[in-house]
Formats: sequence, C-alpha cells, structure tokens
Amino acid sequence: MSDNTQRPLVVCFGEILWDIFPTYKKIGGAPLNVAYHLHKMNIDSHIITKLGNDDGGQKILSRLKEVDACTKYIQVDPAQKTGTVFATFDDKNEASYEFLKNSAWDFIDFKQEDYDLVAQSDAFVFGTLASRTAHTRETLHKLLDAAKYKVYDVNFRPPHYDLDAVIELMHKADLLKMNKFELKEVLTHLEQPYTTEEEAIKFAQKHFNCDEIIVSKGDKGGMYLNKEMLYSFPAVDIVIRDTVGSGDSFLAGFLAAKLRGDDPIRVIKRAASLGAFVTSHTGANPEYETEDFELFYQDTIFKDELITCKNILEEAKNPVK
Repeated sequence: MSDNTQRPLVVCFGEILWDIFPTYKKIGGAPLNVAYHLHKMNIDSHIITKLGNDDGGQKILSRLKEVDACTKYIQVDPAQKTGTVFATFDDKNEASYEFLKNSAWDFIDFKQEDYDLVAQSDAFVFGTLASRTAHTRETLHKLLDAAKYKVYDVNFRPPHYDLDAVIELMHKADLLKMNKFELKEVLTHLEQPYTTEEEAIKFAQKHFNCDEIIVSKGDKGGMYLNKEMLYSFPAVDIVIRDTVGSGDSFLAGFLAAKLRGDDPIRVIKRAASLGAFVTSHTGANPEYETEDFELFYQDTIFKDELITCKNILEEAKNPVK
C-alpha cells in the first residue's frame, strides 16, 4: 500500500451515467459512486470512463469539477451518447434499472496513461456492467494486467451480463464483492450446490483463489472473508430514504479504511456505516461534508460484539469429525 506520507490511490473503471428517477435525475454509475465517496474519505480517487460529447456529458464534467473530482482520465466520444439509466422502485424501496444501449462508456478506449495510472494505484475497482460490450471489456482486461490489488464489484443488471465473462473476471480478482443472490447465481452456473452462506463463501474463495470476499445481505447485514477469518456483521439501523448507491458507498468505506491500515473490525464498521449514511439520504451521491459522516458514525454504528468471527485457519487445522 502507499506509504504514510501519501494518500492511498484508487482507480475506478466503468460507467458514468444519468440516473433518471420518477421525479428527478442525478449523476450516477457504480464506479463514479465509489470514486465520489472515496474522495469524501480523503482518498486520491480517479475514474476511467467515457462520456458523450453532448449536453449530458458536459453537465457531468462541470459537476465533477465543482466537487473537485479529477476528470483527467475521462474520455469523450463524438459519436455515442452519454449513458442514461431509468430507475424505478418497488414497495420496499428496492430499485430496478433500464439502461440505454450503446452508451459512450460501452466504448472506453485503452490508453497508455490509464495503464500507467493503474500500475501506480493501491486498488483498481471495476464492475460487471462495463464489461457488457467487447470494446470496453477488452480495455478492462488490458488494465487488469497492470493492477496490484483488483477489486471486482460483481453487480448483475439483467440482461447486461454474461456469466462466463463474469467468472473469467472473478478469477482475476483479489477482492470480490457481491450480494447473496449473485453468489447463488454464480454457484448455480458452476453446478455447485448452495447449502449455507458460510459454505458458499468458502467455496467461492477457494474456487476463485481470491484473498477476500464481501457478501452483502441488505437489511440482514453481510459477511466478510479474508485469508484467516470469517466475519458476520449486522446492518446499521436507520430510516431508509432509498437504496441507490448503498453498496457502492459500503465498498468505498471498506477500501478507505483498509488502505489506511485499519483492523478488519473497524474496516467493516466504517463500510457499514458509510453505506447506511448514504441510504439515509436521497440519491447515490448526496452532498455532505466528511464531518457529517463522522458524526453519523459515532451516533449510529453497532458495537464490536455484534460482529461474529470464525477463525477459518484453525478450523482447517482441526476439522470437526
């Protein structure tokens, strides 16, 4: 990781788009959401993406400059439109999405300066949606060759994913993040029975030779597995405004704490708290000051004893007979 005199550097790859909600629209896209919240956590964050040379693209660039976000690695496409997604909500405030086809981020080009940036980074974050086209998928695979710590945010948006392509990317990751339903779908594709959450996450770690896995379970909390321990943690009890971007902010909180060298318990708590903080607001990237989050963290975060831990190394040495 970076030395103590420098801020950790994280590069996010993929889509930037307009989230069109029933009554308003906001800038979004999982890679942008992660980069935005990392920036709020004082992490040096950058995004590699592509916008259209249109009004929507110009407004996104202007907005990013307003919040002092880096736009150096954002490409502009004269032929394709800036991405758009239409979001709707069910009676549980869960969102569903309809994406514009052939958006600018479907055509992200490989550039040597992007490769060099990824090679310098402490973490490289990428998702599933941006690999829906061959052009951007090829660029992603080239950039992965440069990355030291690869973070794959598995995120299924039907019909915009191919499980064989997803599994190929999962084999390259150092950290996998997915929800329980995505884990089940991957195991089904691999013809592996899903018995318990614990066995499923352990199988995934072994099968993909992956150091770390996060499995989110919504209001049931989540699980985190590293090389030594399996952690189970609750959700933060808050009033939900909407769930858009909650997983992205969780990941940003996780990486910000991990890259600063926090212990796993604090990493989990910071991640869960930032995810809850964003869920208590409207939109994936609400305007806030870091101090606002810190006050929220102190007031609402769960106690350490609510995180259960299991030493998988000791369990492997002394299996139950």
